[in-house]
Amino acid sequence: MLPRALGFARAGGTPIDSGPYAPPSPARELTAVSADGARLHVEVHGPEGAPAVVLAHGWTCSTAFWAAQIRDLAADHRVIAYDQRGHGRSPASPACSSDALADDLEAVLEATLAPGEQAVIAGHSMGGMTVMAASGRAAFRAHTAAVLLCSTGSSQLVAASTVVPMRAGRVRTWLTRRILGSRAPLGPVTPLARRILKYGTMGHGSAPHMIEACARIVHACPRKVRYSWSQVLDLLDLDHGVRELDVPTAVIVGTADRLTPPAQARALAAALPRCTGIVELPGIGHMTPVEAPELVTGTIRDLVHVHIQAVSEESA
Repeated sequence: MLPRALGFARAGGTPIDSGPYAPPSPARELTAVSADGARLHVEVHGPEGAPAVVLAHGWTCSTAFWAAQIRDLAADHRVIAYDQRGHGRSPASPACSSDALADDLEAVLEATLAPGEQAVIAGHSMGGMTVMAASGRAAFRAHTAAVLLCSTGSSQLVAASTVVPMRAGRVRTWLTRRILGSRAPLGPVTPLARRILKYGTMGHGSAPHMIEACARIVHACPRKVRYSWSQVLDLLDLDHGVRELDVPTAVIVGTADRLTPPAQARALAAALPRCTGIVELPGIGHMTPVEAPELVTGTIRDLVHVHIQAVSEESA
């Protein structure tokens, strides 16, 4: 069995076994099989029968990215987290596409939720794009009570990114494409690596333990997987999926997000059929579940309370 992505980085990291970003132990683990046969590592935390939450992580991350949310929510929720194909403990697949992301989410929902059972689904970055890709699918509609989109966008991701500090245009887009689509290995988590990751993905005031956690997760992602999915994100266009996401949806973004800047979140909020609100977090970067864990967790709790628990009480 492969080590947990946060607990041990493939590129020479050391275990992190304490603190808010150490991965909690799941109540059970299972494998969901996607439409093309891809196998997905799934973790279930918390008590059986509790309101369900499904967590979809982003590019180069893993279930470990949600450690803070899992630890808090699992006290009174059934929290389902899975590794996107090629990430964490889910084997790599030659099929990398938005349709594959949607297939995988459908497979996880069908493997973990009872017929008719609904969950709040939270997606960060590529996880949010997964939700948009799946928005028209039957299994998604049957199992989704509400959605949280964190630090994500639906199209024009490379052109909108502000990772390269220059005026928007063809030159910036060209440079950004080569940076995000680099095939170079990331190597061990060094002080320089932490500074680079902080600049690209996190806010200026991010605490060292947050930067360390994110660095270990990102550096654990195999470079071939990182490159393959960067090509999908480069060409991504899920604007139609936003319009089909007809469930209550909250949007969160950091004002210092360079990968999916606030303009992307505002466009989502304007296009969503049932947006419940957008929250812009001052000084927070792209890694909102790590940088602002209480806010993200609290938003998920609110969505569960309003769209699952309250509805169940009314139906009783």
